[in-house]
Order: sequence, then structure tokens, then C-alpha cells
Amino acid sequence: MKKYTFAMLLTGFVTVSAFGQTPAKPQMVFVEGGSFTMGSYVGPSDEHPIHTVTISSFNISKYEVTVGEYKAFCTATGRKMRDVSSRKWSDQHPMGYVSFDDAKAYCKWLSEVHSGNYRLPTEAEWEYAARGGIKSSAKPGKKINGYTYAGSDNLEEVGWSHDQSQVVGGKKPNELGIYDMSGNVVEWCEDWYGDYPYDAQTNPKGPSSGSHRVLRGGSWASAAALCTVVTRHHALPDEGFVSYGFRVVLAQSIQ
Repeated sequence: MKKYTFAMLLTGFVTVSAFGQTPAKPQMVFVEGGSFTMGSYVGPSDEHPIHTVTISSFNISKYEVTVGEYKAFCTATGRKMRDVSSRKWSDQHPMGYVSFDDAKAYCKWLSEVHSGNYRLPTEAEWEYAARGGIKSSAKPGKKINGYTYAGSDNLEEVGWSHDQSQVVGGKKPNELGIYDMSGNVVEWCEDWYGDYPYDAQTNPKGPSSGSHRVLRGGSWASAAALCTVVTRHHALPDEGFVSYGFRVVLAQSIQ
């Protein structure tokens, strides 16, 4: 825990005169590109068909965007922030009540502040990273390599799925060193929600249009069965439920 606390101190606030109080750059994890089998054989119909996906290398944030980071965004941009005092969330808790539109606005602001290209992960990038990328643990006897959850077959080792959200990084990371990809808050992805394709895909972006956006990973309010690396969730872009949060990717544009 001492090591984790030190890591969190490194994400403290810095002052940038053009934007007011601004969080330091998010800690990123490099995800080396590769191919994997996306989806599941036995889950709900929206997890079928399984299909091969090839992903280019990218960087994804080690932690979910925190209350403190989101607060700095709202302060700098004049955006109204949901009062979370009743939830007793510290600045190191993952931010909830975030809609897809909110998350996109945050990514745009972060890109301007740090002169980078921050965005939400695509659904395929998210699943690839959650599975551990090229470091995904091979499991003898399983048709698809990797753990049930992001870093373990036991959710209690890697994620929070009861009571309320917890400070980020409090459980074991997955094979790539990424925290809380199962449980804590469910995470927005870039894609419109829709059916999976049958054919192999390279850097897929999902359907070209739709009514709902994808969320992944389950949350503290989800049953364990809804926190797996393959479970898909979806919601309207302007919905910001208490357990909806996100993490960011730093990569070339997917537009």
C-alpha cells in the first residue's frame, strides 16, 4: 500500500497558467499491439460471435480518471461538477456520474492542456488491454487465453464489486500493470453499441452510428458475472449514472 500511495502522490496537481489548476499527465501503460480472440463462446448473445482482432500499439491510463482529476477539469472549464460529498469519495476515488459526452469533453480538454491526443479507448482496445495484451496469461484447457477478470479468475483479487467505489489502485493490477479494469466504475468506450462482426478485424471502431455507447468492465454496483473482460454494457451518451466512469488512451486519432 505504501508503494501505491507514493504513486498517487505523483499524480498531484500542477499549475498551468493558461488553464488554471490542472492535473499532471495521467500515468500511462504501453500496450504492445497484437492479435486476440474477442468475445466469448458462452456469454450473452451480444458477446458473439467470437472473432479475431488485431490491435496496433497504444498507451492506456494505469488508473481510472479520479475525482481529483475530474474536479480540475471542471474548475478549469467552468463545467458544473456533480456534488459527490454524500458519497464520501476522496480525490483518489474514480469519478462517477460521468456521461459519455462528459468523458469526451474531458479528453478534449486534456489533449489541449498537454498537447497530446487523449481519447477514450475503442471497445477492442479496452478488451485487449483488460485481457493483458500480448502478456495475457495462457490457461490450459480454455478455448480463449486469459483470465475471467482483468488479471485474475478471482474478482476479489483485482476489483471492487460491492458497497461502493474504492480508491483507485487498491487491488492487484492485471498482467500489463493496469488497475481496476474489472469492477470499481464501469468505463466508457469510444464505440457505438452494436453487433459483433464475423470476420477478422484490424483496429475496429465499432458501428458507424447508433443510439447507445459501449461501457466495459462492470462496477462496484455490478454482480461479479458482469465484471468480466468480455461483458458488454451500453447506455445513452448523455446518461451519467453513479457508477459510470472512464479511463483514457493516448494514441493517434481514430477519427
